[in-house]
Amino acid sequence: MKVDKNLRELALLFLRLGATSFGGPAAHIALMEDEVVTRHKWLSRQQFLDLSGATNLIPGPNSTELAIHIGKHRAGWPGLIVAGAAFIFPAVLIVLALAWAYERYGSLPQMRWLLYGVQPVVIAIVAQALWKLARTALHGIFPIVVALVTITLIAAGINEVTVIALAAGVGLIAGWLTQRSKPQTEISPTTDDADPSPEPPTSLPAIILLGSPAVLAAPTLTGIFLVFLKIGSVIYGSGYVLLAFLRADLVERLHWLTDQQLVDAVAVGQMTPGPVFTTATFVGYQIAGVPGALAATVGIFLPSFLFVGFLSLIMERLRDSPMMRVFLDSVNAASLALMAVVTFELLRIAVIHDQRLDLFTVAIALGTLALLLLSRVNSAWLIAGGAVLGWLAHAL
Repeated sequence: MKVDKNLRELALLFLRLGATSFGGPAAHIALMEDEVVTRHKWLSRQQFLDLSGATNLIPGPNSTELAIHIGKHRAGWPGLIVAGAAFIFPAVLIVLALAWAYERYGSLPQMRWLLYGVQPVVIAIVAQALWKLARTALHGIFPIVVALVTITLIAAGINEVTVIALAAGVGLIAGWLTQRSKPQTEISPTTDDADPSPEPPTSLPAIILLGSPAVLAAPTLTGIFLVFLKIGSVIYGSGYVLLAFLRADLVERLHWLTDQQLVDAVAVGQMTPGPVFTTATFVGYQIAGVPGALAATVGIFLPSFLFVGFLSLIMERLRDSPMMRVFLDSVNAASLALMAVVTFELLRIAVIHDQRLDLFTVAIALGTLALLLLSRVNSAWLIAGGAVLGWLAHAL
């Protein structure tokens, strides 16, 4: 059977990204921008920003949802499935191997040397992507103000979900005022025979309600799937938010896991490439072996495919409306500001060790940035080089 060229390209690209994208969502987004905008030119930078901003409006892992969006744009519904699955698959295999080793030996392998060399490389990659995206997203006073206010609110300790919601609300109001100020002929009319916007799936909430203590008294595969389906359907935010959800359900309510197992699971998600949500794979394995790992993985990622599928149906209408264009500009600016805040935190982790500036990691970051600016070297090679330097520093 002949495989569609676009699907094959999507599969190869996202398998590679899933196997090499260390550093969390900000790094994943930077790597995707380099590949799909700069190298392959599948999307314009504005289209990429719109898709990236839209992922902040729905629950689930943002970078995985961005991969799913890109797949849908490139190759339709088959592309949606292929890109998302390809991005998740390598991390699932790596986490499964670590889960087996953890169960067999009772501890995690030491991988600090790997992160030591890779983290400064990731910082340079993200910094370059931020610069390119900012030149497109911050194209006027309004998005610049939104970005600055977002950074201020995050620095003041306001939850990132709340900040995105505020930016979305401000964008809607500004878009409404912009649309009112335009002549009526400039507003895209809605025809009577246009296809109505599809309703979101009504069966998903009903399924999630099954995740009650009465149904999930024992760790069956169905129970594992439902717990992670519920979490994947409602969670916004970082891996630390995931930790809170998992602890509430699996440690405190169901007693399927110990606190130590949970902390180790989140550590695995943080130190492996690909989506942090593959923490679910590790947890599922600890509860019920390989079948449990698969049930947990499918459960936590399935809502992302459904949410992105629905959102993709209305994205074109959002772009065509003057009001929603301003709304997307506001969300994009806030999303970019969040990415900048996360990058600053990652920078501190990457170059500050034992409360001192680490000149070796600073040199890696600056050298990587110079290579990115002066050449078109693939970021996967840079990450591999960072891993080698980290190993050499550890060995010496």
